[in-house]
Amino acid sequence: MGSFWIWWIVAVIHILPFYDSNPLIQTIHARTPQSPVQCNQSGCTLQNSYGAWGDRKDCYALNITYPTTEEQLRLAVSYAVQNNLKVKVVTKLSHTIPKLACPEGKTNTLLISTEKYDSGIQIDAANLAVTADSGVGLRALIDAVESAGFSLVAAPYWEGVSIGGLISTGAHGSSWWGKGGAVHDHVLGLKVIVPASESERYAKILWLEALDPLFNAAKVSLGVLGAISKVKLSLEHRFKRSISYNFTDDAHIEDVYINHAKQYEFADITWYPSKHTAVYRYDSRVPLDASGNGIYDFIGFQANSILISESVRAAENLLENTKSVNGKCLTAATTLEYKKLVGNGLKNNGLIFTGYPVVGHQGKMQTSGSCLYSTRFDTACAWDPRIKGLFFYESTAIFPASRFGNFIRDVRKLRDLNPENFCGVDNYNGILIRFIKASDAYLGQSEDSVVIDFNYYRANDALTPRLNEDVWEEVEQLAFFKYGAKPHWAKNRNLAFLGVQHKYPKFNQFIAIKHKLDPQSVFSSTWSEEILYGKESEKFDGCALEGLCICSEDRHCSPQMGYYCRQGLVYKEARVCRYSSSITTTSIA
Repeated sequence: MGSFWIWWIVAVIHILPFYDSNPLIQTIHARTPQSPVQCNQSGCTLQNSYGAWGDRKDCYALNITYPTTEEQLRLAVSYAVQNNLKVKVVTKLSHTIPKLACPEGKTNTLLISTEKYDSGIQIDAANLAVTADSGVGLRALIDAVESAGFSLVAAPYWEGVSIGGLISTGAHGSSWWGKGGAVHDHVLGLKVIVPASESERYAKILWLEALDPLFNAAKVSLGVLGAISKVKLSLEHRFKRSISYNFTDDAHIEDVYINHAKQYEFADITWYPSKHTAVYRYDSRVPLDASGNGIYDFIGFQANSILISESVRAAENLLENTKSVNGKCLTAATTLEYKKLVGNGLKNNGLIFTGYPVVGHQGKMQTSGSCLYSTRFDTACAWDPRIKGLFFYESTAIFPASRFGNFIRDVRKLRDLNPENFCGVDNYNGILIRFIKASDAYLGQSEDSVVIDFNYYRANDALTPRLNEDVWEEVEQLAFFKYGAKPHWAKNRNLAFLGVQHKYPKFNQFIAIKHKLDPQSVFSSTWSEEILYGKESEKFDGCALEGLCICSEDRHCSPQMGYYCRQGLVYKEARVCRYSSSITTTSIA
């Protein structure tokens, strides 16, 4: 009977999506994502796009305003300053995982949404630049510059973000070439609206460029300096890219990652540890007249049937509840084979994948998110909180390039103890490895860096532990504490930010500018301060299960369900929640 369910799960995850997404069979459209802000007569509630913050507690605000012009945005900030309100700027889709956008309190707070401040895109062809309103979506900006004969060089892989939002949090693609893969390093200037004195009408507009002493603080600001109004980005003449994926053995990642990043302009690597497989992305520019009209429509960002998304989640819950490592490993294997079959979402002619290389214009290859745009009622992005679809964590660690090889070696040691324990992450996207260049931004990277992203199961209930939970807690702690990786500001569980202020050489300069521009902390809150200053919260029963603390006692895990606080298997200083049939309890200092 157990094998029947495993094969049923495999069919649900891999056979049905093929029919659901094959354009030769039918066209699938997505339910448009809901607004992250919902208001009624008593006030407003803010969620992120996943429907749950790290602590699963809602964010509240008294009211929200939707400016459509720069002056309306300035007036909104002015009103807040005059009336001693706390302010947070929110975007149309709100994809930030930590509570950076959560305001302080219910009765004296104002949300300013840039959702309708999204019409201004001005292209300066002579100077290879484009200036966009803060609320302009990434896809709209890319399409505008491409239609004018230009390209943005850097973009995150997910396009469901606004220009102001992605700048604020350090969003990036992958490149060590030129200005690098982080979008903020392609910023030429930006306008920020900050609190001001009564004589300055309580809010003023600052235009910041490279030589301004405030510029490097404002490029990655986390929204705590003021409200970004406009962003000016550098352009290049339109170009094409050629992409191939090489699915191969994972034996030498730690030896070749630097050369790989230097050889291919937009290189990345995806590691599937349980399958001993590395997927090298060979991604370079080609002449504009090169043959090909391909697109990159990453399969994880395509529209999914709601029925399929809910079935996949139900199957995942079943495997978790029955502690079926074998089931997870079987689905991980078929996931990998399916990605090989469809080129991970590459489409040679815009419809289907027929083979490598796939050549297409930069604007169609650099980012994706097709589940965002259309309105068929029975499909959605797989993680849409209105359905019982995917629900997961996303951990993202940014390493100095020189330390990354040893991190891989340690993870490999942990994997080799029991490869099957890594199948859970391979059911998602494995470990994605990308590259970003050294930056002048105070909250950017001070040296050439390597970034890892990995997604993994999150339980429906905060007090429910996960299968092989200890493995991913140890990987987290290896990254952030043994090797000193920095957390991506828009991702991660809370523990990743512990001590983050000590990892940025110019952190104090950023804080000094924060105090100068916003001395009354109008744009700050308890939650954004907790992230920015890397504060540790008070520990409580079960806090380690959701990454709200690192366990030091069994009660921080789930001893009643057999999960106890134990040391790491490779990184002995790690403290993780590990399943055991033993009922012995202990405290670990």
